[in-house]
Amino acid sequence: MNTPNTGTLFGHPKGLFLLFGTEMWERMSYYGMRGIFVLYLVAFAGNFGWDMAYFDIDPLSATAEQDYSKALQSNALGILGIYAFFVYVTPVLGGWMADNKWGQRKAIIVGGLLMMCGQFALGTPHEYIKGMEVTFLWIGLICLILGNGFFKPNISTMVGDLYEDGDKRRDAAFTIFYMGINLGSILGYMVVGTIGEKIHYQYGFLTAGVGMLLGVLLQLALSNKYLGNVGVEPSAKQKKGNEAASNKPLTSEERDRVKVILIMSFFTIIFWLGFEQAAGSMNLFAKYKTDLVFFGWEMPASWLQSVNPIFVILLAPVFAAVWVKMGDSEPNSPKKFALGMFFLGLGFVSMVMAALQIGDSETAKAHVIWLVLAYLFHTMGELCLSPIGLSMVTKLAPLKYTSLLMGMWFFFSGVGNYFAALVGKLVGETGPLAAFGGVAIMAFVAGLLLWLLSDKLVDWMHGAEDSKPQTLDEKIEEEMSVTGAHEAMPENHNK
Repeated sequence: MNTPNTGTLFGHPKGLFLLFGTEMWERMSYYGMRGIFVLYLVAFAGNFGWDMAYFDIDPLSATAEQDYSKALQSNALGILGIYAFFVYVTPVLGGWMADNKWGQRKAIIVGGLLMMCGQFALGTPHEYIKGMEVTFLWIGLICLILGNGFFKPNISTMVGDLYEDGDKRRDAAFTIFYMGINLGSILGYMVVGTIGEKIHYQYGFLTAGVGMLLGVLLQLALSNKYLGNVGVEPSAKQKKGNEAASNKPLTSEERDRVKVILIMSFFTIIFWLGFEQAAGSMNLFAKYKTDLVFFGWEMPASWLQSVNPIFVILLAPVFAAVWVKMGDSEPNSPKKFALGMFFLGLGFVSMVMAALQIGDSETAKAHVIWLVLAYLFHTMGELCLSPIGLSMVTKLAPLKYTSLLMGMWFFFSGVGNYFAALVGKLVGETGPLAAFGGVAIMAFVAGLLLWLLSDKLVDWMHGAEDSKPQTLDEKIEEEMSVTGAHEAMPENHNK
């Protein structure tokens, strides 16, 4: 590792806080857009040509308005699902490009600029692009999808690259980094959401684009000073002068560790299937089925989504302290994942209570406390799963595949996001009670399975969660011993 000697802040390299700030502005852009996107599609359906004829609805039917509303919401959720799926699929491409061609640093700059262009495309006023509204919608989404693919896996990988293997600060670093993610999402929901809902949705997208631009400028201005060579060189080329070690097959231990990444990533499909209802069905439930009026003032529905990141910032230090306080009794990563599933299930039990309160009424509104409780439980689940998963990938992934496997982690998240849209549609078709109840049951079952599998998964980690540090040189030395390539190992290795 070659980082400049710029000192530490709160016991961590200052480069961590640069990545924290870059990610904060990117997440403001992403979550701000996500918070208003479905509402925007429904509000501007006419501009996109989505009238009753588009959905084959008879305008003279007694239920025409109700059917049209359901069709619009289903269509908007479907587009959100497609977008969210590809947002998490393209990190596989972005991770490969960074590992083999560009390095992480260049990938996140390219990704940030693409996302900025995507937000500006969505924010282009319709009066300037009459007849091309749908075209600009898809141009914006494609730029956001590709940009996120280059950005998302690589900035997370760079956080891990600031620390030697075995450094016990790594989990704490990802928790701090995760707080940056959620501070950005609060800004997104509050700033972009307010501008979008109270002024104009497209002004919200333009604001999100400016946030992304700030993140890129921050990275360009300070990365050399605080990150040194981290992220500059593709990881596949870091084993200088040793092609045999770079190209050798994975060892049996490495294959076991990759299996753990893929198995635990697979379980995250169920978690994100439920968690990402926040942008879809829970957002629509908040907008149309929840009492948001306080002292005569109606709160923007998108603000409710900021409850999750606020809880993350409040609870992340608490969770980090609890893990440390537990000492040897601290749950291993698979058991933390299982706890995440259980908390997700409890969140949807709260949504079931909200659905029971309104019953079959078209006019009744649920109390906002049920959604707040749901977001609280979902946040607790997220803190047991998401930052732990990011840290796990950097611990277990073979050096030359780190960004690629980080991309795979996000790919499974994308699958969960796609299924989240399908579940969101079920809310409109079967009703919120059945849909939310079904997700709760799935979460509890998945958590139980993970808990039962946890010991085997820990065996396959081959000591990756042990406290004994292993430097990068020691890791490469171990890998080279398989090929007999000790003589080719250089004295220094830049990560």
